[in-house]
Amino acid sequence: MISICVPIYNCNVDLLAADLLTQIEALSEKAELILIDDCSDRYFQEHNKHQGDKKNVSYIQLKENIGRAAIRNLFLKHAKYNHLLFLDCDALVVDSNFIQNYLKGIAQNPMAVICGGRVYPQKKVNRSRRLRWKYGINREQKSAAERRKNPYASFMTNNFIVPKKTLDSIQFDEQLKGYGHEDTLFGFELKKSAIEIKHIENSILNGEIESNVDYLRNTENAIQNLCLILETKDYNQELIQDISLLRLYFKIQYLKYFIAAAYYILKPFVRWTLLNGWINLYLFDFYKIGFLNKTLMAKKGS
Repeated sequence: MISICVPIYNCNVDLLAADLLTQIEALSEKAELILIDDCSDRYFQEHNKHQGDKKNVSYIQLKENIGRAAIRNLFLKHAKYNHLLFLDCDALVVDSNFIQNYLKGIAQNPMAVICGGRVYPQKKVNRSRRLRWKYGINREQKSAAERRKNPYASFMTNNFIVPKKTLDSIQFDEQLKGYGHEDTLFGFELKKSAIEIKHIENSILNGEIESNVDYLRNTENAIQNLCLILETKDYNQELIQDISLLRLYFKIQYLKYFIAAAYYILKPFVRWTLLNGWINLYLFDFYKIGFLNKTLMAKKGS
């Protein structure tokens, strides 16, 4: 028995919901689809609300935006079944046995968190969306075998299943607002609690590619969240070693004033390059290190 949980924000979920319901109807086990809208624009609220009229679907409309962490915790109040499958609202199902694959995973590992992975469109996208696409293709699209090499650091919230009891005991940290790293912290807490993560081949397609402008803004917000995590976890060394950006930063932090100067001088050029779709991921890495360095130095007053 499984509750499929999809938080919605400014997205049309017709295709995703239709594909999931087709698979639910073919199951011998009980399943439900829960859609919670996190105070989307009126257009998307009006477009998606009809989903609640369908069999096996619950649709909840929030009156105010509560954020990516809090909305995932909210599904605990609405889910009927013992396992919760979380999907991003822009996901597209590419396997007709998608839900069945997860049910097999549950049968084999009933207490584990199970992650299916993600893939991106292979066709090159417009330059205005090239940053998110190229980063996804090269850094996030990984086989189960690759993800198993570092199972906790490979955890992402876009496509995973978790026992309800586990989510009830280790919830997403609602201090984190906006975009980014709620999955990083959740994966770290799973590791601390010795809860097993299993990675399987059961990918969804990342269907909506953010614009360069939106993704760069979201990246900055994610780094601010990462700095908050560092503070709340008292600069935990295990956490730092699990996150590649932090691991690199603290390895070269003796260069922080040089990084600050280089970032100040080069930021306009790097930002213009990324926003205009001339994507070099090493430049993007430099931008992230520079923004992280600037944020941490501001917090420490140095």
